[in-house]
Amino acid sequence: METFENSSILVVDDDHYIVNAIAKLLEKEGYKIFKAYNGIEAIDTLMSNNIQLILIDVMMPKLDGLSAMMKIRTTKNIPIIVLSAKSEDSDKILGLSMGADDYITKPYNPMELVARVKSNLRRYLSLGSADSKTSSDIQIGGLTLDTTAKQLYVDGEPVRLTATEYKITEMLMQNAGRVFSAEEIYSRIWNEDSYSVENTVMVHIRHIREKIEINPSDPRYLKVVWGIGYKIEKTGGKL
Repeated sequence: METFENSSILVVDDDHYIVNAIAKLLEKEGYKIFKAYNGIEAIDTLMSNNIQLILIDVMMPKLDGLSAMMKIRTTKNIPIIVLSAKSEDSDKILGLSMGADDYITKPYNPMELVARVKSNLRRYLSLGSADSKTSSDIQIGGLTLDTTAKQLYVDGEPVRLTATEYKITEMLMQNAGRVFSAEEIYSRIWNEDSYSVENTVMVHIRHIREKIEINPSDPRYLKVVWGIGYKIEKTGGKL
């Protein structure tokens, strides 16, 4: 069974019961668990340990989860899953907009939580795997994707992408010109069935655009085909 047993996960929540319950659940799956109870403790723990994934609550004392996530994203691209009692789409979009890879509402289903953890770890850890489809660069206009180093360059300058953003970019660049629906992107990248996922995919697409486009509102590369989906132009679009 796939467990990524060497992976370390940081669980962050001001509710000690929730932290301990999640820790026990994930330890049974073979993960090494670190615990923190506010955003400051989370950042300190992350800086002094090799962490592969973070599960973090939103409402916490000293430093809330979203603020902590923004600080973490300045230096780390590891998967971050937000845990929140807020289930509105606007709350999910806010969390994703501030750097989260995934969002789980409380009360959570234990099997779903484990599945989401595995999916995000698989996506992140595969960035350094040896079974990449190609070791050659993919060049589209001013975009260069080094699939060996897992690094995107825009006009020669390196761009920091999260694991999810990289996987989406890689898929679109490897299939330049092809239109992918939000549902297909989600099922391919998250390895889960897609249902009402347009907002989740849209936020990640927007993040990628902000990083690769000179003018994100008039994109040269990453285009929306209205009512159908998203694509990266074969030639990098207009100059």
